[in-house]
Amino acid sequence: MIDIRAEAKIRREILYPWGSRRPYNSYKDFLTKKFNGRLQKVSVNAGFTCPNRDGSKGFGGCTYCNNDSFVPPYCQPGMTIAEQVAAGVEYLSRRYKAKQFMVYFQAYSNTYAPLPYLQSLYEQALDHPQVIGLAIGTRPDCVDEAKLTYLESLAKAYFISIEYGLESTNDLILEQLNRGHTFREWADAVEMTAGRGIHIGSHVILGLPGETREAMLHTAETISNYPIDSLKIHHLHVVKKTVLATEYKRNPFPVFGYREYIDLVIEFLQRLRPDILIQRLVGETHPRHLIAPIWGVRAATVQNDIEQEMRRRNVWQGKLWGDR
Repeated sequence: MIDIRAEAKIRREILYPWGSRRPYNSYKDFLTKKFNGRLQKVSVNAGFTCPNRDGSKGFGGCTYCNNDSFVPPYCQPGMTIAEQVAAGVEYLSRRYKAKQFMVYFQAYSNTYAPLPYLQSLYEQALDHPQVIGLAIGTRPDCVDEAKLTYLESLAKAYFISIEYGLESTNDLILEQLNRGHTFREWADAVEMTAGRGIHIGSHVILGLPGETREAMLHTAETISNYPIDSLKIHHLHVVKKTVLATEYKRNPFPVFGYREYIDLVIEFLQRLRPDILIQRLVGETHPRHLIAPIWGVRAATVQNDIEQEMRRRNVWQGKLWGDR
C-alpha cells in the first residue's frame, strides 16, 4: 500500500538541478544566494512616458495598462529619484528588515530619454549606500548601443538588470494591444544586450484576448531560444480606467479561472528552458483597481498552490524542454 504522506515528504525533499527544492528556478532564491541575504526592490517613478503614448508610435499606451494600479505608497508626485529611494529604503527597512536594495525603475519605459538624462537618474539611485543595483523596466524599442554600453559599464560595479516587456510573441496580438513594437524588435534587443554582464529579464502575459492555449505554451518554447536570464509570468488583469476594461464591459471575453491558470502555468514551465530564473508566476493588482478575474487570493497563495501541484504531478521547470 502506498504511503501518501511518505511520498509527499520525498517530493518535498527533492533537490532540483538549480539546487533548490522548488520545482522551478526561483529568481528570489538566486538573489538571496548571490547577495548572501534578502535583496529588496525599491520602486521609483521617474516620470517617463512611452512611444505608444506620446505619438512617436501611437497614443493611449497599451490597452491593459494603468500605472496607478502599482504605484507604491512612498512615491509621491514631485519627489526626486534620490528622495524616492531614501523614502523607499526607510519604508521597506521597517516593513521587511531588509538591508540591501535594488532600485526598480518601473513605471512606463525607463530608457526612453537621452542618455545624459538617464545617467543622472540612474546615478542618483546608485548613490544611496544601501543600493547595490538597478532593475530597469523598458520596451525593446527603447534601447540602443550607447545606452547598453553605459549600462554595461555600470554592471562592472553593480547588479544591473534590464526588463524588456514582450507580453506575446504574436505580432497580431501585440498590434491589438497597441504595443507599437514587434516580436522581432524584442529578439533584436535581447541579442544586442547579451554578453554585456547585464541581467536580461522579460515579461509575458498569459490569457490575452485571441491567444490560444497552444500559442501561450509555444511562447515558452520560443523565448527559451533567446538569451534571457529571467522571466515574469503574469495572468491578464482587466484593470479599471483602461481601454481593455472598456472592451471587456462592452463584450466580455474569457479570463482565467483559478485552477485553469495554475494548470496552464505548470504546462508553460515544463516547456521553458530550465536555467531561466522565474521572477513571478502570477500578477497582482489592488482590488480597488481590478475588474477581472476575481480569485480572492493573494499572489503568495497562488505561487504556493502552483508549487504544491507541480510536486503532486512530479513535474518541474524544463521537464519537457529536451523533448522538443
